[in-house]
Amino acid sequence: MKFIRYSAGLLLVIVLSSSFHTPSFLHPDWGFFAHRRINRLAVFTLPPEMMVFFKPHIDWLADHATDADMRRYASPNEAPRHFIDLDQYGPPFDHLPQSRYAALVLFTDVGFVDANGDTAYIAQHSKPVSEELHRAYDRFFFNNVLPRLGAEDQSLNVDSINLFFNRNGLNLSAQSAFFREHLGEHGLLPWHLQKMERDLTEAFRRKDSRRILRLCADMGHYIGDAHVPLHTTSNYNGQKTGQTGIHGFWESRIPELFADDQYDYFVGKAEYIEHTTDYFWGVVFTSNSMVDSVLTLERALRLSFPPDRQMCPDLRNGLSVITPCRDFAAAYQDLMQGMVERRMRAAIHSVASVWYTAWVDAGQPDLSDLPNALPSKEELEEDAELRRKFQAGAMQGRVEEH
Repeated sequence: MKFIRYSAGLLLVIVLSSSFHTPSFLHPDWGFFAHRRINRLAVFTLPPEMMVFFKPHIDWLADHATDADMRRYASPNEAPRHFIDLDQYGPPFDHLPQSRYAALVLFTDVGFVDANGDTAYIAQHSKPVSEELHRAYDRFFFNNVLPRLGAEDQSLNVDSINLFFNRNGLNLSAQSAFFREHLGEHGLLPWHLQKMERDLTEAFRRKDSRRILRLCADMGHYIGDAHVPLHTTSNYNGQKTGQTGIHGFWESRIPELFADDQYDYFVGKAEYIEHTTDYFWGVVFTSNSMVDSVLTLERALRLSFPPDRQMCPDLRNGLSVITPCRDFAAAYQDLMQGMVERRMRAAIHSVASVWYTAWVDAGQPDLSDLPNALPSKEELEEDAELRRKFQAGAMQGRVEEH
């Protein structure tokens, strides 16, 4: 074996070659109820200069807060945007790249076929490389690999990789080249939020009203997910600890039962976020710190609560389902000392603050004179197709409720 594997800050190397089950349609992520509430209530925390645009579109932002969930029924690429399995990386998380670009470099393999027909990969190694080689690979990745990410055709221009080898004194020659991006294997959530925030800032800068609304609706959804502890662990539905169904119990059943009657929705005004990358990671790390409590308290409650009062029949969309009883849910909420309410409140303030930050970074454009934000015919057709696939009920990617 020869080694030349690269990573940001590391090296360049080349390597040769059951407790209960809640039906899934009831509880996608925070649940349609909570996601819609979060987006709607976030609007009321915005300054007047933004409210002039957002308030007339508040119903649209609430109604489309769940589009990202419905896309999980249409595209296998959607699911990783909703979570990150932090336990697959640490703790500690010292070597986990927090910027999206550094993560893409680290988790994208660049491969080639040499003159002998053997396959080689640009892989990871632990010894430091020269700054010159580091910068050279970074330029190669930025110019030749980054623009190709997301394409169905994962081939690369072979001349570009041979030029990289020749310029850096590497005695290698490629007959063909390709890439394999695997950043999403354990979720993309905090990295995807970085892209969303940049896209939203650009939409504000261009005063593209329809794109602003769509990005804000989706941003609200993903930020809401980041505030859910079970979106930060591979034990996302308690399936590893015999607690299958806890995902929907925590983030859907409890807020549906108690949020509007008991929760305090006054969260203060949106605030500017100085360092959004640090902020997004702070949100998921805080959520992850609560995973043990979410699981441990539910397990303890099931052992002490009368078994015949834990699950009850309910009627949803004309169908009879079995779901956690109201008293059981109330007891779980009490044990967690209001955790669900705190995370929902934090999500509302976070969504508004990210919208506000993108607007400020765009130069605080005047939103009072934006063009018509009504969806185009093509967008209406896309929405109808999305809802058709959602109604068909075939979710792609991992399903939290199973």
